[in-house]
Amino acid sequence: MNSSISSGGPGKNPVRMAVLLTVLAIIVILLIYYQTTWSMVATWHRSETYAHGFLILPFVIYMIWVKRHSIGMLKQQPSPTALIGLCMLGFLWLVAELASVQVVTQYALVAMLPLTVAVILGYRIMLAMAFPLTYLFFAVPFGDVLIPPLINFTADFTVWALQLSGIPVYREGTYFSLPTGNWSVVEACSGLRYLIASVTLGTLYAYLTYRSLNRRIIFIALSIIIPIIANAVRAYLIVMTGHLSDMTIAVGVDHLIYGWIFFGLVMLMLFWIGAFWREDVEDKNDVYPEQMKPGMMQNEATTIRTTIFASCAVIAVGLIWPTYAVYLDSDSEKKGYASFDLMLPEYKWQSSERPVSSWEPVYVGSPEKFSRHYVNKENNHVSLFITYYPIQRQGDELISSGNILVPEMDLIWRIIDETKASVKISSKVIEVRQTQLKSLETNLLIWRWYMLGENEETTSPYIAKMILAKNKLLTGEEGGAEIIIAAPYNVNPDEAEFVLKQFLTDTLPGISSGLMELSRSDT
Repeated sequence: MNSSISSGGPGKNPVRMAVLLTVLAIIVILLIYYQTTWSMVATWHRSETYAHGFLILPFVIYMIWVKRHSIGMLKQQPSPTALIGLCMLGFLWLVAELASVQVVTQYALVAMLPLTVAVILGYRIMLAMAFPLTYLFFAVPFGDVLIPPLINFTADFTVWALQLSGIPVYREGTYFSLPTGNWSVVEACSGLRYLIASVTLGTLYAYLTYRSLNRRIIFIALSIIIPIIANAVRAYLIVMTGHLSDMTIAVGVDHLIYGWIFFGLVMLMLFWIGAFWREDVEDKNDVYPEQMKPGMMQNEATTIRTTIFASCAVIAVGLIWPTYAVYLDSDSEKKGYASFDLMLPEYKWQSSERPVSSWEPVYVGSPEKFSRHYVNKENNHVSLFITYYPIQRQGDELISSGNILVPEMDLIWRIIDETKASVKISSKVIEVRQTQLKSLETNLLIWRWYMLGENEETTSPYIAKMILAKNKLLTGEEGGAEIIIAAPYNVNPDEAEFVLKQFLTDTLPGISSGLMELSRSDT
C-alpha cells in the first residue's frame, strides 16, 4: 500500500492535508473577493434566470466525487508557475473592478479557482478535474448581453411565420400589429431563460452520458441551437393562439406558463433522442487520460511544508489586487468636483422653455444632469441632455443596464429603430448612436455618444469601460458623460437629422470644451 495513504490519521496524511488546504485556499480566495462572490449569489437569489447558480457547486462536487478514485491515483505536485496565471487574473479583476464590469470580475474570480488547484495539487490533478472545474463558469450570471439579439431573432421569426401563414402584419421594431390585436417581443419573450437552462443541463448531460469529445460537443451545440429555435416557434404559436381565439387565450401570464410547458417537452425530447447515442462503457483512456497514465501515479507524497507554502502563496497573490483597489478607491474618495453647468453661445440657438417632447432619458445613481431646450430662427427645436458621473461606483455609473432611453413596458414611448451613424461636423467626423422613438403624438430622432476624460469620445459602452479603467489606473480620472440631442420629425427622420447636424455644428465646440473643463476641475 502506498505510504502516503497508509500513514496515520488525516492530520498526518499529506494527500488529505493537501486536499484540505486546497479547499481552505479556495474558501479564503472567495472571502478575499467577497464583494464579487456576493454579487453572484445576490443575482442567483434575485433573478429566476440565474437561479441555477445555486446548483452549480453541488454538480461540480458530484462530478469530482465520481472521479475521485482516478484522481486520487495521481501524484500531488505543487506547480508554482500557476501563480503567474493567478497574477494575470488578479490584474484582470482589478481592471474590471475599476471599470465596474461586474461580469468580468466574476469570471476572473471563478478562473482563479482551477489555478488554485494547480498551484497546490499540480497541473495533472487540475487537468483530471478539467471539466468539473470548467463547469464552475456556469455559476457566473452571464447572458443579458444576448437579450437584444434573441429578441430580434424571435420577432423576425414570428413575423415571418405569421406572413407565411397568410396573416397581415404591421411591424415597428419589436412591436407588431395583427387585425385582432397588438403584440410585442419583450425581455421575458427573448428565451434567455430557456437557453441558459438548456445549455447548463445539456453540458452536464453530455459529460455524464458520452465519453467521446465529438459527441459531447455536438450535443452541447444542439442544446444551444434548439432552445433558440424552439422559443421562436413558441412565440409564433402563442401569437397564433391569441389571434385565432380573438385575443382571449395566451395573452397574459398564461402564455408564459404555456412557454415553460412547451420548453419542457422540447428538452425532454432532446435528452430522449440523445440517449440513443449514449456511451456507457468506459474505456481505459477515460479512467487514465493522457495526463494521468499509470506511470504518472503517485509514488511519493509532497511534504506538508511545501503544500502549506503553496497555499500561503495563493492567498498572498490573491490579496494584492483587492488591497490595491481599496487604495485607489480611498484616493478617489478624497476628490471633490465642481458643480455642473454648461453655458453655450446663443447667437444662433436660443434657450427655449418649450421642450421638444415629454421624453427624458433614465439614469441610475445620482449623476449631475444638464438639460436644456433650444430653438433657432427657422423655428427648429432641439433638446440637449448631458449626464455626468464625476465618481463612478457599481450602481452609480455611466455605463449601466439601468441607464436607458425608454423603460421596456413604457406606456407612451417605444423604440422603433437603433443604428450607428457617422456625422461630419465641420472638419470633424463623430460617431453617434441613432435611435428613433415614437409616441402617439411625436416622432423623435436621437443622437448620443459618450465622452470620458479629456475629450475621449466613443459610442461603444465596451470601449467606454476600457477607457474608464485606463484613466482610473493611470491618472485616477473617472469622470464620464453621455451626451444626447433630440429633435422631432413628422414623417421622415431625415428632417430631424438635418436639424441635429446643424445644432452640433454650432454647439459641439462649446459642449466639448465645457466637459473638458469640468473634467479638469475634478481634482
